[in-house]
Amino acid sequence: MSSPSKRREMDLMKLMMSDYKVEMMNDGMQEFYVEFNGPKDSPYHGGVWRIRVELPDAYPYKSPSIGFVNKIYHPNVDEMSGSVCLDVINQTWSPMFDLVNVFEVFLPQLLLYPNPSDPLNGEAAALMMRDRTAYEEKVKEYREKYAKPEDVAGAEEVKSSDEE
Repeated sequence: MSSPSKRREMDLMKLMMSDYKVEMMNDGMQEFYVEFNGPKDSPYHGGVWRIRVELPDAYPYKSPSIGFVNKIYHPNVDEMSGSVCLDVINQTWSPMFDLVNVFEVFLPQLLLYPNPSDPLNGEAAALMMRDRTAYEEKVKEYREKYAKPEDVAGAEEVKSSDEE
């Protein structure tokens, strides 16, 4: 098995080769942003989110930390911090998984099949269980307001200059 830094490099290259827009945060390969499109057949479809990824020193033996930079309305995502409650990432991570799995399987599955019984956003979970149609309308409202494709490209400038 190759060293963690080699594996990190390989996984990052694989992610870039899979047509994901990746933006490095600094000279190292431990922190970066990935542009993520909402999955088809979900109320998130058409939205684009900027995902912050941090790879721990022990990656791939320890899971990456991921969070949404722009707001998303979802029971398993903290609305303020963007932190993701994702069992596979947080509890059942294995070195057999890679970054492409995160963006092609885990995140789309999370958005397609939210788990309202283990929420980080209690309001979204309650609304989803009480009124699915109203929940999906709220998701679309957030998508329109915070996840327009043209806004994601400029998200870093907006954040750094504190303009809103």
